[in-house]
Amino acid sequence: MAVKLELYRVFKEVAETGNISEAAKNLYISQSAVSQSVKQLETALQARLFARSPRGVALTEEGRMLYQYVRSALGLIATGEDKLSQAQQLLLGSLVIGASDTVTGLYLTPYLERFHREHPGIRLKIISGRSAKVLSMLRSGAVDIAFASSPAGSGLAAWPCFATHAAFVAGSGYSCDFDHVYSLLEIAAFPLILLERKASSRIFLEQFFLGGGVTLTPEIELSSRQLLVSLARIGLGVAGVTLEFVGKDLEHGDIRLLKTDFEIPARSVDMCTLQDVTPTAAAAAFIEMVRSGME
Repeated sequence: MAVKLELYRVFKEVAETGNISEAAKNLYISQSAVSQSVKQLETALQARLFARSPRGVALTEEGRMLYQYVRSALGLIATGEDKLSQAQQLLLGSLVIGASDTVTGLYLTPYLERFHREHPGIRLKIISGRSAKVLSMLRSGAVDIAFASSPAGSGLAAWPCFATHAAFVAGSGYSCDFDHVYSLLEIAAFPLILLERKASSRIFLEQFFLGGGVTLTPEIELSSRQLLVSLARIGLGVAGVTLEFVGKDLEHGDIRLLKTDFEIPARSVDMCTLQDVTPTAAAAAFIEMVRSGME
């Protein structure tokens, strides 16, 4: 049995005023419309909800029982509408972003700071993970926005944020010739320090070398980008790094770039959302903030 919500709104008003004409005035409808709504509800529920008298109407026992639930239900609906309105006005709500620690630290932090300052009622949650993980979480609905390297696959809307370039570095005191221009084979012959195999940058690097007929066999595999630099700095080998993420280390002279006779294609770190899903007000505001920063 489906009863229109509006009938319950009329019922609640009549129950609280105890008067048909007063309820009609509060609801901005005619007395006959109020009376008809009450009759429709009683017919639908097969119950007498009001006792009529010359002084007005009063709830019956069945009516009093129903009123308790209707008041609570309509109160919850009103609260929900109010919360939704506040969320749409960015007064409350949450925003969940998936990104690697490196992207968060080197790229997103200024945006997060500004967004939090402008919308303090929005609770920000950052879930750390590599590209494959945060994209999987985006597709499952666990995050609102994902920042990933060169995302592929249908169903995604993506905005390029910045380009990344792979490079090879070694500690400034490492026993190699920093003036020599190294080939693919020569780079592969070094004791290599690379990210773990599941990292998208590692997969991309391996595919590039395989395209040149060279297989990479690292001696050290790590999950931390910073550890790549740390171990290269102390002379344990040549590290495959993302140039944009080691700028300060290069400036300090802790590590140095190796020259190569090949150029690895740039990759893009993109801001991604689900293509056919309307973002929340908070997500839309953050997306617009990042996009405006690209201009």
